[in-house]
Amino acid sequence: MSLSEASVSPAAHPRVVIIGAGFGGLEAAKALRHVPVDVTVIDRHNYHCFQPLLYQVATATLSPSDIAWPIRGILRNQRNVTVLMAEVTGVNTEKRLVHAGPVAVPYDYLVLATGATHSYFGHDEWADAAPGLKQIEDATRIRRRILLAFEKAELTQDPTEHERLLTFVIVGGGPTGVEMAGAIAEVACQTLPSEFRNVDLRQSRILLLEAGPRLLAAFPEDLSAYAQRELERLGVEVRTGTAVTRCDSHGVETSSGRIEAGTIIWAAGVVASPAARWLDAERDKAGRIKVASDLTIPGRPEIFAIGDTAAPVTADGRPVPGIAPAAKQMGGYVASVITARVSGHTVPGPFRYRHQGDLATIGRKVAVVKLKHVQLRGFVGWVFWGVAHIYFLIGIRNRFVVAFNWLWNYFTFQRGARLITETGPAAQEQAAPQSQDAPERVG
Repeated sequence: MSLSEASVSPAAHPRVVIIGAGFGGLEAAKALRHVPVDVTVIDRHNYHCFQPLLYQVATATLSPSDIAWPIRGILRNQRNVTVLMAEVTGVNTEKRLVHAGPVAVPYDYLVLATGATHSYFGHDEWADAAPGLKQIEDATRIRRRILLAFEKAELTQDPTEHERLLTFVIVGGGPTGVEMAGAIAEVACQTLPSEFRNVDLRQSRILLLEAGPRLLAAFPEDLSAYAQRELERLGVEVRTGTAVTRCDSHGVETSSGRIEAGTIIWAAGVVASPAARWLDAERDKAGRIKVASDLTIPGRPEIFAIGDTAAPVTADGRPVPGIAPAAKQMGGYVASVITARVSGHTVPGPFRYRHQGDLATIGRKVAVVKLKHVQLRGFVGWVFWGVAHIYFLIGIRNRFVVAFNWLWNYFTFQRGARLITETGPAAQEQAAPQSQDAPERVG
């Protein structure tokens, strides 16, 4: 019997299909461990990625294997889970089928945890010139561009091209943009200068562009101002109130003029996966599904949306932020609703998001932290930030490796993951923009 035939055979238990093995999807799957249901987890990759540390892969502090784990390995001891590596292309809500590659997977309950991708605000043609940071491939692509810029600057005899190659523009002043800017500044000005002979990397320009009035808009103003001062101390040029109007392979056009740059990194916004279009569901401006208070799709009580796919609101009407803790809370809540329905128990009340705080690091020993009643900054904030991230990593090996790499970087200023791979035609092909149909294929 083929996989597709087997997948539509009668099931002994209710069938739960989870699309996406990010923070929310994995949390939901693990929370159903002891529930009499058959769980199928579908993802286009075979790994779960710890996205908050992707920027450290992009700036050569960590290797991809330090922040990613095989999904099958994570769920290997959970006997009621089947993992499928496939790209989901649609959902048939009438027949309750998920179309994933050659397979039509039936469901009694469906959990959409398909995440988000980069938003270029209607200018998807900018994607090749200004890659974003959402998955491992993005991080290694950006790392390659950064390191190649240094190598090309070592070779060029043209002063104008030399200046352009050593100019790095990060678009977006949220946590990702702040962390990327600080990390690139340290690589250029502290880690690599002694290794190059024909170029002074300390002449590099790192510009952080933010369209709003300040960095880290979700943080209190004093922490935002502190983060900007620390970035400037590292040599980063921070330009707030500066909107990007065009990106190309040689630089960016902004509301205050053009900047010639060798490397552009996009950290300005995200848009949800096409899951809402699969269901013809109501969505917000970012493409997130407007869900009911129990995270179901209105009119579809068997379908849930969580994480960056959904647009729930807090008790006071504010949008739930698109961060890992929120996705994990939604995943756990949905699992509790499914458990209650399957067992015939009382269904939990509406989803209530509990904000655990905001964190951002600036370089290798400074961070800002905003908890409910506590604010931390500087080295103390950095230690808290590091402990929190290590705690949420999966597996003892990864926790040890990441902690060791951070300590090594702290004391030696060295970064060991500085390999430039696929510099030929393969790299050019990988850097090519995706077709218009590519975003439809999300797992």
